[in-house]
Amino acid sequence: MSPSDTASTPLISALHASGRKAALAITGGGSGAIGALLRIPGGSRLLIDAQVPYGEAALAAFLGGAPAQACSTDTAIAMARSARIRASGLVPADTDLVGLGATAALGSDRPRKGEHRFHIACAGASHIAHCTVVMAKGRRDRAAEEDLVAHAIILWLARACGIGAPSPRSLLGADETFSEATVENSDVVDQLLGCGIARVTALPDGQMMLSSPSSPLLLPGSFNPAHAGHIQLARVAEEIRQQPLAFEISVTNVDKPPLSGDTVRHRLMQFAWKAPVELTRAPTFLEKSRLFPKTTFVVGADTAERLVAPKYYGDDESRMHSAFDEMGNAGTNFLVAVRVDAAGRLRALSDITLPRRYTELFTEIPAHRFRLDTSSTELRGRVTRSGAGSKT
Repeated sequence: MSPSDTASTPLISALHASGRKAALAITGGGSGAIGALLRIPGGSRLLIDAQVPYGEAALAAFLGGAPAQACSTDTAIAMARSARIRASGLVPADTDLVGLGATAALGSDRPRKGEHRFHIACAGASHIAHCTVVMAKGRRDRAAEEDLVAHAIILWLARACGIGAPSPRSLLGADETFSEATVENSDVVDQLLGCGIARVTALPDGQMMLSSPSSPLLLPGSFNPAHAGHIQLARVAEEIRQQPLAFEISVTNVDKPPLSGDTVRHRLMQFAWKAPVELTRAPTFLEKSRLFPKTTFVVGADTAERLVAPKYYGDDESRMHSAFDEMGNAGTNFLVAVRVDAAGRLRALSDITLPRRYTELFTEIPAHRFRLDTSSTELRGRVTRSGAGSKT
């Protein structure tokens, strides 16, 4: 039952003509599906990317961290999401894109104690469909199990691409088990932008949570783009406080239009498999403190300086005191990193005149632990100059 059988040719041709694009990630078995999809002419109309992260280190690198179990539904879903995220930067934004992840535990040259099984997941824009198969042990040799997984991958991908195809259950014996489920992917980013909700937590694996416990450490920013300095600052802050950190992006700004949905999703992609991100509608630290009480915000010295400047509060010093009183009562603190300003001067917390009653809210990160000489604005400028210089 090879996926390259003549009977599969019409199905694969229909996949190529479906108008969908697909990115595949397969580990443990079933990689023959990639060859089968490309053996029939027209594969480039469908396939954007195909990865086989077979070894433990390769799978961890693909996912951005080692999964708890290599062969599981969760890992198949994570691979599907990663495949889709990876490919989304290679196609136009309106592309109907499917990410497929498959992971298998098959017979090998050593007896396997556990079940012979595989998991397949397809991630689209609106939902994730996944299935699990447990095969009868010893019924097939390794080659036959490989072909079964590859054939099931093609059938599951066809269904994700809107093609009428048999269920992978049809490939199994009566004593073998098959289960499937669909998880809806309601677009909470649009709900956030539409003021339907105030906060969304984007987990590293792509899940979007509406009521996730908040991190005790938050590093706010626009992250346009995120760079190595942000990641380094996050790690140093975690070491100092011995607490986990999340990044925070406000989709609204005091003096700029709200971010678009596509912009928010693009910035989130930078943190895939690296760190959680809190998406909020809280442009000011007072509003952030209301959403995240008892939180330490990690900021640069330039931001700390703005925080204690009355002009930040409409030149109303009483508003500044009122804001800090409320933040202090909410348990808000600030961990302040040194920054090099536009004139090349090192700016630290000690260079800022803090109102005496609020000094306990601020703690400095020593320059020998961290200093940030590069900003996202500078990086964008370099990209712009590089692009202009290339137009000859």
